[in-house]
Amino acid sequence: MVWWEDMGKQSLVLDNAVIHGDSIEVLKTLPDNSVDLIFADPPYNLQLRGDLFRPNQTKVDAVNDEWDQFASFADYDEFTRAWLAECYRVLAKDGSFWVIGSYHNIFRVGSSMQDLGFWLLNDIIWIKTNPMPNFKGTRFNNAHETLIWAKKSEKSKPTFNYKAMKFANEDKQMRSDWLIPICSGKERVKLGDRKAHSTQKPLALLRRIILSTSNEGDLVLDPFLGSGTTAVAAKELNRRYIGIEKDATYIPVAEKRLQEVQVLDTTLLSAVTEKKQPRVAFGVLVETEYIPAGSTLVNPKKSHKVTVRPDGTVIDLKTNTAGSIHKLGAIIEDAPSCNGWTYWQLEGSDELIDSVRQIYIQENLLDAV
Repeated sequence: MVWWEDMGKQSLVLDNAVIHGDSIEVLKTLPDNSVDLIFADPPYNLQLRGDLFRPNQTKVDAVNDEWDQFASFADYDEFTRAWLAECYRVLAKDGSFWVIGSYHNIFRVGSSMQDLGFWLLNDIIWIKTNPMPNFKGTRFNNAHETLIWAKKSEKSKPTFNYKAMKFANEDKQMRSDWLIPICSGKERVKLGDRKAHSTQKPLALLRRIILSTSNEGDLVLDPFLGSGTTAVAAKELNRRYIGIEKDATYIPVAEKRLQEVQVLDTTLLSAVTEKKQPRVAFGVLVETEYIPAGSTLVNPKKSHKVTVRPDGTVIDLKTNTAGSIHKLGAIIEDAPSCNGWTYWQLEGSDELIDSVRQIYIQENLLDAV
């Protein structure tokens, strides 16, 4: 337990804790600007009318829980504004706020967010690769949910690990349409032969959210924790977490999942969120004699040699062809381009010239890495 000083008042914050209680009331105990990332999966207010059956007359295990039922849109809006206002207060100045919903509620939630001052950054479409069919055949198959990513104000500067997301997407910008299967199989937590929670979210979804918009050690809050997926993903990825859940049934489910979590090695996490490596020109290595002028470089097959010149270019003395380490590599391979750093080796060694660049960075630019 950690006591925070908040505007002259003391507030109790439980670090890495699952708290049983009403989300709005518990949020009121947290200090202003104290949370780095909030993920909210509130009631959707699905307005279901009666039971739903498959064509074979088996009953669909739908979302008909008491916590998803509201008397009117006005009641739902009042509830939404109340918990959003508390989330806005506790969110750090440069924190990230995420909320997920369906067509039943997400537009109402988004409107309230803007009214309260949140600045919307993206709407993410979670496309379910294995959605539940529309059994009645009366409308399109509802195969997605919508997430809103927002910051606290227009001037806020939230974490966005752009490069990590680009790496994860085969070196292309991560798009706003995410293809992720719904929670099923071994991941779906059950109590006996029934789902432990009717709207359990897949870990893949929460991992992406947490990796993209937070850093190691950040505090992640879920005001509607349910079966605990947000806390599980946060713990895996070495983030601190607070989960609030009103229904006592779900508390032991979440706690059991958390006990079984294997925290990833921090060296793996730092690789995911690495800072941009400083640019170092080959000529700098020549000027500083890490690779002195006159050195000989060879290609992987040892079939070609080039000599390093004082200006940072290399020359093939047999053909009198000169250029950058990238240009000569492309010419030799008859390719449109070539990464010279991972192509050329120092003669007499299997050491890539990129390894020399890394030594230069470590010895001279360590604070910039």
